[in-house]
Amino acid sequence: MEIAQFVSLHQTTYYFRFFLVVKKKSFTSSVLGHEALLLLTSIIWGLAFVAQRAGMESIGPFAFNGIRFILGSLSLLPLILFLKPKPKPNGQIRLNPLIAGLIAGIILFIAASLQQVGMVYTTASNGGFITSLYVIIVPLLGLLAGERLNTQTWIGAVLAVVGLYLLSVRSGFSINPGDLLVLASALFWAIHLIIIGYYSNKTDVLLLAAIQFAVTGVLSLAVSSISEQTQLSQVVEAGIPILYGGLMSVGVAYTLQIVGQRKALPAHAAIILSLEALFAAIGGWIILHEKLSLQQIAGGLLMLAGLIVAQLHFKSKTSRPNT
Repeated sequence: MEIAQFVSLHQTTYYFRFFLVVKKKSFTSSVLGHEALLLLTSIIWGLAFVAQRAGMESIGPFAFNGIRFILGSLSLLPLILFLKPKPKPNGQIRLNPLIAGLIAGIILFIAASLQQVGMVYTTASNGGFITSLYVIIVPLLGLLAGERLNTQTWIGAVLAVVGLYLLSVRSGFSINPGDLLVLASALFWAIHLIIIGYYSNKTDVLLLAAIQFAVTGVLSLAVSSISEQTQLSQVVEAGIPILYGGLMSVGVAYTLQIVGQRKALPAHAAIILSLEALFAAIGGWIILHEKLSLQQIAGGLLMLAGLIVAQLHFKSKTSRPNT
């Protein structure tokens, strides 16, 4: 399976049509403009880790995820109503988006839960860098399907592992439990990409996205009702991080990503989208006043280098799962 099949999470022509109507004569008609949109996407996604970390000061991780994913799902409804998705042409395999959304939503719930709980015990910068390892995990999982990896992918994987060690492992070879949870979430983000890549050509992607976000939100709220005690005042306190995570990271950023990739060079897109890890570190430093040691900075840069090296091999547009 090609990487293009893995990374079609929200690549849907409905988004293209929507933005062609409202932005027909805007600056996005140029390659530079489209790459600027990808840079903005990367910034939004990077700062989402700051929102996730800040939200944990007022509310539990499952309540946070539940509310933000419900908001993310609702934010897609105007597009669904405006664009009115049409059935696929005769001859194409049709899959009920409810079934696809349910399966994808369960995997997304596991990935998002592991990540959000991990963010309670780690920093925004660590969370951003470690989550980005999904880019390398996806092709590594391809080995199970009999794929062969080229030299660049192996080099990227080695750089990322070394970087992860410098970023997360403390003296005495102990690893931050939060980093370990986020690393486990990266595995499920990769599995989620593979599942969505398989379903995206068989059902309506816009409906699939909305349904999977709703499933994740409902499951998160169900777990929260059992394991957490959430008061309305806590939700209000965490209001800004929740709104950012739900509306900006989900509703806005994924749309900008798809529009930006229409004309951006694939290699450039891969590099720009990898920068979310860097923006997570910068956001954690400026907004949350998180400090990074020289060893951690070196580890983060090595991980970023590994991500870029691994991605540059693929001559296709890259994508990311929702956070």
